[in-house]
Amino acid sequence: MNILIADDERDIRNLIKISLEENGYTALTAQDGREAWDILTTREVHLAILDVMMPVMDGFNLLRKIREHSTIPVIVLTARTDDMDKVLGLGLGADDYLGKPFSIAELMARVGAQLRRSNEYLSPKEKESAVIAYGDLSIDKAACCAFKNGAPIELGAKEYRLLLHFMEHPGRVFTKRQLYEAVWGGAFYVDDNTVMVHISRIRSRIEEDPQNPRYLKTIRGIGYKLHDTGEKS
Repeated sequence: MNILIADDERDIRNLIKISLEENGYTALTAQDGREAWDILTTREVHLAILDVMMPVMDGFNLLRKIREHSTIPVIVLTARTDDMDKVLGLGLGADDYLGKPFSIAELMARVGAQLRRSNEYLSPKEKESAVIAYGDLSIDKAACCAFKNGAPIELGAKEYRLLLHFMEHPGRVFTKRQLYEAVWGGAFYVDDNTVMVHISRIRSRIEEDPQNPRYLKTIRGIGYKLHDTGEKS
């Protein structure tokens, strides 16, 4: 399990890192929100521990960006005692909240509890079915993350859901209307280019040559499909 620690105080980062490694986790550290986001977009992260007051990008803005792409557990640390900060953090999608100064033993217990909640309560069959692979692409449905050759793919929420829909139905042709209703859930308008724009964004992230896509094929006059390359897992 890879745990991200984002805190601008080096002593706190080191203390948490040592404790995590003593408990068998791999610790990834960042001193500000921007550095943490770089790690999140290039490494597989199973849980994040975020300080609120960080330079460049604070913990709340980082949490907001995380929730646009992922449902990994997030524990927020803060020296602030204002209840409004706690309400804001939880409202933005934090799973837990711990005030500074904190007990390192309590933090480790909360890390374990969050990881059990997101992973260990799944049955072996559910864990296996939570990962979909197709050619070089894979999706971890439990973490809401997509990967190509094991590297994270940065996708927006709707792009992720659209790619997931294709990967759950490989080889099937979908019209723009069907895709819109499956992912957006609202009424589809004939001249709506929303699906096309999102398809283009996905191609820019998963295709070697977006103009000559290997995966997301356009079926002229009908719609789109995830092309069966014969490499489906």
